[in-house]
Amino acid sequence: MDVLKKVPIREQDPKVRATNFEEVCLGYNKEEAMEEASRCLNCKNAQCVKGCPVSISIPDFIKEVKEGNFKEAYDVISASSSLPAVCGRVCPQESQCEGKCIRGIKGEPVSIGKLERFVADWAFENGVKPSVNAEKKNKKVAVIGSGPSGLSCAGDLAKMGYDVTVFEALHEFGGVLVYGIPEFRLPKEKVVKKEIENVKSLGVKFEKNTIIGKSFTIDELIDKYGFEAVFIGSGAGLPKFMGIPGENANGVFSANEYLTRSNLMKAFKESDTPIMIGKKVVVVGGGNVAMDAARTALRLGSEVHIVYRRSEEELPARVEEVHHAKEEGIIFNLLTNPVEILSDENGWVCGIRCIRMELGEPDESGRRSPVEIKGSEFEIECDAVIMSLGTSPNPLISSTTKGLDINKRKCIVINEESGMTSKDGVFAGGDAVTGAATVILAMGAGRNAAKGIDEYLSSKGN
Repeated sequence: MDVLKKVPIREQDPKVRATNFEEVCLGYNKEEAMEEASRCLNCKNAQCVKGCPVSISIPDFIKEVKEGNFKEAYDVISASSSLPAVCGRVCPQESQCEGKCIRGIKGEPVSIGKLERFVADWAFENGVKPSVNAEKKNKKVAVIGSGPSGLSCAGDLAKMGYDVTVFEALHEFGGVLVYGIPEFRLPKEKVVKKEIENVKSLGVKFEKNTIIGKSFTIDELIDKYGFEAVFIGSGAGLPKFMGIPGENANGVFSANEYLTRSNLMKAFKESDTPIMIGKKVVVVGGGNVAMDAARTALRLGSEVHIVYRRSEEELPARVEEVHHAKEEGIIFNLLTNPVEILSDENGWVCGIRCIRMELGEPDESGRRSPVEIKGSEFEIECDAVIMSLGTSPNPLISSTTKGLDINKRKCIVINEESGMTSKDGVFAGGDAVTGAATVILAMGAGRNAAKGIDEYLSSKGN
């Protein structure tokens, strides 16, 4: 065994997986997991833990995996994370825990994410559930949204003994885990639904088809229904567009709509509202959502181009996702920016006009700013365009809640330490506060808010 290299992970063949929605990564088996775990140096001052937004005791769980104690490993993880099978699949470990792994200085870091996934899947297969030891508190807390921040907040509060109810606007629980991330990255039946069942096993109640701000307001939750604290984890589902000519043409989608129709509504099957399957699709953007949309369109039978205004080095998507997209046959048009969407006489997309870019000086984020090359315009023929330019929070909750401050980006303002908003007893976290970000950062925000809610309600007494 070469301790400087990771134990290879098994994956579906690119040519096969490009035609199906089954999970790309096949994960470790017991022997592979134990071998990979043996690469861990079990550092006393573990930098990997500092890189984890939910502070999992990583060396402790890996030590248990190394010794074949998979239940004990799960107990260590579930003390900090309500969604380990999700995190093991979609977390950007390369920039978090694995990015700080000491083993990675002279070789490849330990596959922390793949080990977490293995442990969580083993727990599913063997009926192991997270445990609750706290005495029940006679205090009700409402959680708005069943995405990663809401589930994490609800799970932690339930472990503390609170009576928690999660309210979800859609007809399925899971938020972005269900509507945003495709099956080939995050299976719904095998993973998401089982993670939610685990949260339910802690005593958390769930209510779907309930739109806070329409069905009832946050003020009504507190004044009428007796909730003593509320957590807003409603995410950021309002898509952004470029504002270029032609964006209103038929065949232009936001990535949010396209993925929701595919992942949640299964509109590519027999449906009253079928999804459009273009022969040639252009996806504008370079993040993880753009990769998800592009790889989904490919599986639906389209030729797919990604158009991104910076170079490959600046692509915000995970390296693994870009690698998988290339393997599957996605075509990358980099240093390219759309200037107009073209349509035919019936108003349907027939192409997209772009201009070539070059990188100039760094912008405020430190990335080099793209600059147009004059006279370099060209056209890409296509019959569908998917805009993947990020999302912002829906203003429904903020506009129907008295005393709730938002910033100029329509994000809810909170106290960073406690997670409380400007409204007493109302907390928030995740994309509703930060704008679109990662699943694990949303989970960390949910955990932080649960701690803040506990301190707030404890200070109020009985």
